[in-house]
Amino acid sequence: MPIAGSTEDRGRRIRLGMVGGGNDAFIGAVHRIASRVDDKYELLAGALSATPEKSQASGAALGLPRVYDDFKQMAVREARRKDGIEAVSIVTPNHVHFAAAREFLKRGIHVICDKPLTSTLADAKKLVKAAEASGALFILTHNYTGYPMVRQARAMVQEGELGKIRVIQVEYPQDWLTIEQDFKQANWRTDPAQSGAGGSTGDIGTHAFNLACFVSGLEVESLAADLQAFVPGRRVDDNAHVMLRFAGGARGMLWSSQVAPGNENALRIRVYGEKGGLEWAQEDPNYLWHTPFGEPKRLLTRNGAGAGAAAARASRIPPGHPEGYLEAFATIYSEAAAAILAARDGKPTPDGIIYPSVRDGLKGVQFVSACVKSAKRNAAWVPLDH
Repeated sequence: MPIAGSTEDRGRRIRLGMVGGGNDAFIGAVHRIASRVDDKYELLAGALSATPEKSQASGAALGLPRVYDDFKQMAVREARRKDGIEAVSIVTPNHVHFAAAREFLKRGIHVICDKPLTSTLADAKKLVKAAEASGALFILTHNYTGYPMVRQARAMVQEGELGKIRVIQVEYPQDWLTIEQDFKQANWRTDPAQSGAGGSTGDIGTHAFNLACFVSGLEVESLAADLQAFVPGRRVDDNAHVMLRFAGGARGMLWSSQVAPGNENALRIRVYGEKGGLEWAQEDPNYLWHTPFGEPKRLLTRNGAGAGAAAARASRIPPGHPEGYLEAFATIYSEAAAAILAARDGKPTPDGIIYPSVRDGLKGVQFVSACVKSAKRNAAWVPLDH
C-alpha cells in the first residue's frame, strides 16, 4: 500500500509540536510541509525561536493555538495537558538538539529530530540512553532514505541482486559556501559552537554516510579522512575526502564539499558487487540504474516496470510524474506516523516500517568525530567509536 495510508489513519492525526523552525528558517518550513503531505499530523504548539519575541511572532504567523517562549516551558506544559502534543519536531541548530530532545523524551513525547543527532559525541551517547530509557520513539530525519528508488536500491542489495558488495562510492557536493557568507543559515553552520566540530562532514557528509550504510546494509568499521577549510578563517571543514572500510571487506570513498562550484545538491551513490552495480542521483531521483555484470545497463523508474514493493509503498503518484525532496521528507514523517499510531494503540510497529533511529544518529556523530580525529593525525586510519 502506498505510504499515504488509509482513510482511517487520516482521521487520527497525531498532535505535533515544533522546536525551532521560525519564519526565517528554511528547514522548519520543510518539516511542516512534510508533516502535512499525507495528512497524518496536526501542528498545535511550538517554541519556534531562540527569543520569546521571535517565537511568539512566528507562532502568530503560523496560526498555532499554543506558542511558548522556550522548549522547556513547552515540554512541561504540553505533558500536563490531556490534549497535549504526542510528538515534537526539533529543527534547531545542532547544539540545541540534545537539550531539547531530552526534555520531551523524559516526558514520554516522541521525538522527530533533524540531523546530525547532536553537536558532540558525548551528547549523542547520552541521548541514545535517554531515548531508550524513555519508551518514546526517536526518529532522525535522514530524508534521503525516503526516496522510492533508494528503497528500491536497498531492497535489491538485500535480495542479493548485486551479490557480495565490494565497493561503495558516495558523494554530496554543494557550492553555496564557496565564499564567506553572512546570513543565518551560513553563520551557524560554520560556527563550531553551534554546528559541532564538523562542517561539511556534519551538515551533508552525515547524509552521504547514512545513505551508504542504508543502501548497502553494511557498517563502517574504520575511516581515513582528509579535511580542508579552504575559505580563509573558516573554523570547520568545507571539504572532505574520506576512505571507508566496511565490515565484511567492502571498501568505500566519501566526498562531501560545500565549495564545489556548479554543484547544488548533488548527492550521488554507486554500489558495486560481484554480480553488478547500482547508481542513483538525488537530483534525478526517480531513476535507478542497474547494470548486471556483462549485460546492458538498465533503467528502473519510480512505479515503473521492474520496480518492486519497497519503492511502491514509498510512492504517491503514477510513474512519469516527478516526486522529489519534499515527498521523500514526507515519507520519513509517514513512517514515523505509522509507528506512533501503533504505539498509541499499544501495538508493535508494523512490519516494513523504516525510519532512521537514534542509533543511526549516533553512528553519524561517530562518523564526524572519527573524521576530525583522523584529519588531525594526517588522515590516519581510525576506528569508529562504537
